[in-house]
Amino acid sequence: MTGRRRVRSGAIAAALGALATLFSVAVPPAAAQPCPDVEVVFARGTSEAPGVGGVGQAFVDAVRAQAGPRSVGVYAVDYPAGDDFYNRVGFVSTVVDGIRDAMDHVQAMAANCPNTRMILGGYSQGAVVSGFATSAEVPPGIPAELVPQPMPPEIADHVAAVVLFATPSPEFLAQFGAPAVTIGPLYEPKTLQICDPGDSICSSLPGGGPNIAHVMYAFNGSVNEGAAFAVERL
Repeated sequence: MTGRRRVRSGAIAAALGALATLFSVAVPPAAAQPCPDVEVVFARGTSEAPGVGGVGQAFVDAVRAQAGPRSVGVYAVDYPAGDDFYNRVGFVSTVVDGIRDAMDHVQAMAANCPNTRMILGGYSQGAVVSGFATSAEVPPGIPAELVPQPMPPEIADHVAAVVLFATPSPEFLAQFGAPAVTIGPLYEPKTLQICDPGDSICSSLPGGGPNIAHVMYAFNGSVNEGAAFAVERL
C-alpha cells in the first residue's frame, strides 16, 4: 500500500444512532471565494448525492475547525459515483470521469490561485478517483487513450496533502477487473490512507459489499485524524 496508512477501530455502537443522517443531510454549496487560503478537493463515495458526501462534509468541517483563521474553500469532484461495478466499461467510465474532473480542477487552481494550498481527498470510490488523480503513469491494463495524462510534476507543489478514507483494497478492485490504486511518488510522502480494520471494502474481508464499518468514517474520529494530518502540512 502506498502512502502513510492508518487503521483504526470505529466507535460503531456509539454512532449507530447518527448513521441515518450521514446520507440524509443535504450538503450546502460552499461559499464562492476567489482564492481561498486552502481548498479541499473531495470525491464522494458510491451512490452519494452530488456534492462532497457525508464523509467529505465531515472532513471539510474538521479541516475548517483546525485551520485557524485561514479561509477554506471546497470543490466537489463532479462525477457519477455509479454503482454498476460489474459493468467494467461503465465502472471505468465513472472513475475516469472523476479523475479527469479532479485533475482539471487541481491544475486550474494551481494556475489561477497559485498561493492556495490544496487538500485532495476522497471516500471509497472517491478514494479511487483521488488516488489515481495523483498517479505518475496510466494504470496497467487501462488503455492510455481512455484516461487523462498524468498531471505535470510541478502541480504537486500546490497540493499540501492527500487524505483517502476507505480506499478499496486491491483484492476488492480485482473482482471488477480494476487495477489497485497507485499513489504517485510526488504525492506519496504527503498521503494518508485511513482504513477501519473491520471495513470489508478496504481491509479485504470476505463478504462482498460494504458493511457497517465502511459507513462510519464520519463518526469514528477518522475525519479529525485526516484533518490534523492535512492541516499540519499546509
